[in-house]
Amino acid sequence: MSAQNTKLTDGTNIQFSEPQGITVLQEGHRGNRKLSEDKIKRLRRTPSAASHTIIAYRTLSITVSENQTQGALNKSSKKKKQDLSEDLSKADYHKLSVEEVTQRYRTTLSLGLDTQQATKRLTEYGKNVISPPPSNWFRKLFGYFFGGFCGLLWFASIICYISWKPLGNPNPAPVNLALAVILMFVIFLQAFFNAWQDWSTSRVMSSINNMLPTQTLALRDGKLITIDAAHLVPGDIVHIKMGNKIPADLRLIEVSDDLKFDRSILTGESDAIPGTIEATDDNVLESHNIAMMGTHCLNGTATGIVVSTGDNTMMGKIARLSLADPNARTTLQVEILRFVIIIATLSISVGVTCIIVWAAWLRVDYPEYLSLPNALIDVISVIVAFVPEGMPVAVTLCLTLIANRMKKNSVLCKVLTTVETLGSVNVLCSDKTGTLTENKMFVSGASLGVDDYDIAGVQEIMSQNTDSNSIYSVRQIQIVSALCNGSLFDKNTANLELSKRGVFGDATDCAILRFGESLDSSYNIEAIRSESEKVFEIPFNSKNKWMLTICNPIRERLREYIDSPANKLSSDDWVLFCKGAPDVILKKCSRILLTDGTEEELTDKRIERLLEIQTKWATEGKRVLLLTRRFIKSAEKPENCNTGTSSFTSWATSMNNSLVIVGMVAIVDPPRPESADTVKICRGAGIRFYMVTGDFPITAAAIAREIGIFTTAIPHTIKDLDPSKKMDEVVKYSPKVFYSQSTDVESNDDTISVEKGGYGTSCRSLLLSGMEMITLNDAQWEQVCQYEEIVFARTSPDQKLRIIKEFQKRENVVAMTGDGVNDAPSLKAADVGVAIGGGSDVAIEAADMVLLDKFSSIISAIENGRLVFDNLKKVIVYLLPAGSWSELWPVLVNIFLGSPQTMSSFQMIIICVFTDLCPSMALMMEKPEAGLLTRPPRRPKEDRLANGRLLLQAYGFIGLMEMLSSMFLFYLYMSMNGIPPSKVFLSFSNLNSPDGYMGYSAAEITQLVNTAQSVYFVNLVICQWGNVLSARTRRLSITQANPLWGPNQNLYLFAAMIASLSVALIILYVPVFNIYLGTSPVPVRFWFIPFGWSIMIMVMDELR
Repeated sequence: MSAQNTKLTDGTNIQFSEPQGITVLQEGHRGNRKLSEDKIKRLRRTPSAASHTIIAYRTLSITVSENQTQGALNKSSKKKKQDLSEDLSKADYHKLSVEEVTQRYRTTLSLGLDTQQATKRLTEYGKNVISPPPSNWFRKLFGYFFGGFCGLLWFASIICYISWKPLGNPNPAPVNLALAVILMFVIFLQAFFNAWQDWSTSRVMSSINNMLPTQTLALRDGKLITIDAAHLVPGDIVHIKMGNKIPADLRLIEVSDDLKFDRSILTGESDAIPGTIEATDDNVLESHNIAMMGTHCLNGTATGIVVSTGDNTMMGKIARLSLADPNARTTLQVEILRFVIIIATLSISVGVTCIIVWAAWLRVDYPEYLSLPNALIDVISVIVAFVPEGMPVAVTLCLTLIANRMKKNSVLCKVLTTVETLGSVNVLCSDKTGTLTENKMFVSGASLGVDDYDIAGVQEIMSQNTDSNSIYSVRQIQIVSALCNGSLFDKNTANLELSKRGVFGDATDCAILRFGESLDSSYNIEAIRSESEKVFEIPFNSKNKWMLTICNPIRERLREYIDSPANKLSSDDWVLFCKGAPDVILKKCSRILLTDGTEEELTDKRIERLLEIQTKWATEGKRVLLLTRRFIKSAEKPENCNTGTSSFTSWATSMNNSLVIVGMVAIVDPPRPESADTVKICRGAGIRFYMVTGDFPITAAAIAREIGIFTTAIPHTIKDLDPSKKMDEVVKYSPKVFYSQSTDVESNDDTISVEKGGYGTSCRSLLLSGMEMITLNDAQWEQVCQYEEIVFARTSPDQKLRIIKEFQKRENVVAMTGDGVNDAPSLKAADVGVAIGGGSDVAIEAADMVLLDKFSSIISAIENGRLVFDNLKKVIVYLLPAGSWSELWPVLVNIFLGSPQTMSSFQMIIICVFTDLCPSMALMMEKPEAGLLTRPPRRPKEDRLANGRLLLQAYGFIGLMEMLSSMFLFYLYMSMNGIPPSKVFLSFSNLNSPDGYMGYSAAEITQLVNTAQSVYFVNLVICQWGNVLSARTRRLSITQANPLWGPNQNLYLFAAMIASLSVALIILYVPVFNIYLGTSPVPVRFWFIPFGWSIMIMVMDELR
């Protein structure tokens, strides 16, 4: 069926059908085409202002209609900021008469506003321009440089600088300056990435302002003058003509009969909108008597009263909405923020404790031990110790790597942080046509009168030429298939056999076109169309669910074929054809064409028989379309036959009744071979898989059973939803789970495998239509959201949005698929919007990810989404033991036990920013562990990135072993050089005495401490090797997930180890670092001892 059209940026014309199918060039039964690299690059483009506007407008329109339908304007005694959708729901200027509009806006049709009125209103309402958004540069810069860990790092960097000079005078320590510079580098690097991500949105407003006109024709002081559009005010009388951009929101008061507007800038649809004086819809956004700022007048002339200007216009409000609507934090962003808060709280708490201890005790009792600069550096060391500086880089790299991996599986991830959200999805709402089915439709049967035939039977009637009356009935089906059809054959394939010929158009229309062509090769589709002239057409849309064409049979042969014995066509007569959903069109029919070619009254018995045929086909999973016609005699034609006028459209719509049923066709769209497995895997992964389709309920249910969405023979319906049930009495959905033998130390619970969930009733399935959804109250929605298996049939785009909101309201993480312009609001509202690669530009820009090939690739996306969270937990378990815990204790020992700091602050920074960075990146390359898709989805409010068990693993197990082994080697080295631990602990200022200590000079003591600190540093670097090999598997033994070969191979780990070792060698053996930053070469034996500790960590982790 021909349907709403839109254009891609490359000029390709796209059409959408009943449940928003995708227009493709169909060649036989070829599979879905993979998109070219050029197309993929286009999908990655920066979101445009137009798409932002369309998505916002669509969402507003749906919400306004919903508010008006439900009467949901709650009058609260509390004054609060008015919601834009509620504000538009209350708008009534489009419903007022012309006289009432002029009175409200205090203007006259003959004179317009006078100059004094206009000047006063310009002062009151301001210029008719859309204000640029407040730049908030200070706030933005503050966010760039102080967001996340940056605030702590700024504090640390400044203190380090002050400790260098002036507090370090007269002998400033170069290491303090080095610390300040390194920390500043980390801050600026993070600020650069933050600013880069934010830059693209600043271009949207300038693009919107380019859509607006500069001058317009207005009535002032009784004269028609040209004025600057920016000076228009409410109440101005504006004249518009073909080609004009609309300068403000206008209430039309005079229109020509051929007036047409292009609202595609707001709606995304290229169909022209006729202009009217009277309201055509309660929703002001859909009414045709409102001309909106920024839209175009395609044809005709009109006069309108300005009702809104500038920021108060629809364009202004939507522009503000699209820019002021920051994306809500994804589940991953929430987890990272929570982790930042935890680490910041710990670091500040310990730092404050340390400074208090210094001020109250050490400064008084041991004034020579820690000077103010050194005390401040100790506090900074605590902050540096807690903050995993390498984590932001690791997170970004992880998401990028996963996105590239998903691309190889034909999934384009547009929003990196949403990757992990997909791993948390527990409700997946999928389209049917082209997603779960192949979108390779073909006609499998047809009805003549009240008898049904398969294709072979229909073709046999045409070929035998024995029953002329039956041939007449089949011929009418062929003619309707040809003339009420928006598809056409590719002329370049005309010489091929029918099954291999290409067809441009919607998949449903393509199937009917092929069917019509197959009926008679001597009088084919091209011949029928060449003998007819199309007068008028109303394309299919998801609201009407039918397509209408009016044709003029210009050749005698075609008129003879259409003529019925009781009704002859003349050369001046037209024929109206209509095809669409039987449940919608049947009520418009009054007669039926029987098998013998006669027309009879459409009796109740015949209707019952037609419904039986429809039900039979629907239960077989077939889509059913009713084909009808009506002869329009010359006397019935309108006086004005200009088909571009609104009056002709109204006349044509009024003629769409008293139709004659020509027949019905059954269309098969086979499920994709992989659909059943996709549903099964999603179920096994704890995801409730729902079908959302525009198909007839029985058809949708049949397909759902075939691919495993329904596992019950008779699903529940709206009759099983108790409207009087209290919310707290509804049994909540909870997947039944069992616990395996293995446990995961970083998770809150044992490893869980999902079995069939339960709603607590004998039936887990629900079949619900769009019309039924409108009637549901909150209690019934609460019941709906507990079912495990649901098919939402006959749904419209606004109902899709309602489904998402209802499930999200109950703390579900929802993914939704879609491809049409109308799907954009639901894709935007879903936690994860999934667009189909061949869909509209607007849908693709509203989505978070795009499926470039088969729908089954979403399994890979879900697995990778879960892998992101798993790998991030591994990274945290890897980073915290050395980069946090083992760096904290040297400071605590220094302050509380009077020992030298066992690792320098500079070496702490090197651990966090350099030596730990490469292994953490290598961990991101880890492949999924077994059972990733047999676990339930992550519960965002319960399964945390950093929880108590993970911190216990990182600090109390791995971290404790690394810290103790490093401390042991520090004091072992000091002891081997004649200073036992008993002489180091509680030595306070004695060890730092300028006169030396225990026979060593001050310079020799400094060198000993520097070398011992370097031993501590080396031990941590090498112990982290054992930690990274242990952290890479959260559930499997290292022998089960060998990093050297097999499915879990990860050779990047060993390259990362070499990289971290190289950094350590540079830091310890390059003289400039020895001289200025206090590092020192390490004795050979202390390079080998850490390998034993590293192996011990791996063994202990295996035993755990």
